[in-house]
Amino acid sequence: MIGVVVPAHDEAHLIGDCLASIGRAAAEPALHNEQVLVVVVLDACSDATGDVARSLGATTLGLTSRNVGIARAAGAHHCLAAGARWLAFTDADSQVAPDWLADQLALADAGHDAVCGTVAVADWQDHDEATQRRYHAAYTDADGHRHIHGANLGIAAAAYRRAGGFPPFACSEDVALVEALLAGGASVAWSARPRVTTSARRDFRAAGGFGATLLRLAGVGIERPAAAPIGAC
Repeated sequence: MIGVVVPAHDEAHLIGDCLASIGRAAAEPALHNEQVLVVVVLDACSDATGDVARSLGATTLGLTSRNVGIARAAGAHHCLAAGARWLAFTDADSQVAPDWLADQLALADAGHDAVCGTVAVADWQDHDEATQRRYHAAYTDADGHRHIHGANLGIAAAAYRRAGGFPPFACSEDVALVEALLAGGASVAWSARPRVTTSARRDFRAAGGFGATLLRLAGVGIERPAAAPIGAC
């Protein structure tokens, strides 16, 4: 079984598109009908995110931590307890490609314990052309990149357990986990093959995540929480 974890905080207007894309990826013929468990972790949600998620067949977990590291860890724990052999992670403001899971598992079959994928911005309307140019100059959307995104991450269950799982960080929890994987000798595929599009919105949820990185590129002062280094760009 494959487990897919999506942390969410008041994402009722975006979670439907995210889950629809995961549904298409779960139906990819290359998965040979392997079960896919989708878990949406509702972190301090006060809107209809949970109702939308459940209407689309996702399992929901409720938290009040307002901490993405805790949310991802809770979702992963649920999937592992259900028997998942592979964990895939994305975000509620993102959409995965139809072959997203199949591509992650193909890289796992090639001998990798984890897959760090890239992201593409779906809509730049909240940012000017100068910010876009700075972003594209700093970002490598190709195999061999060294970007880490919680919106496009896959890990074998055994490797996740050995690395100790996500730490309880409010940002850069994905960076810390990948660093732990590498320190433990895990094989990480730095691949542009599994595709995810994500939001460039300014009302982002993680204070030190992708949205905050874009604002820094735009010259907007955003303080980084003292947790771990930013790995989005």
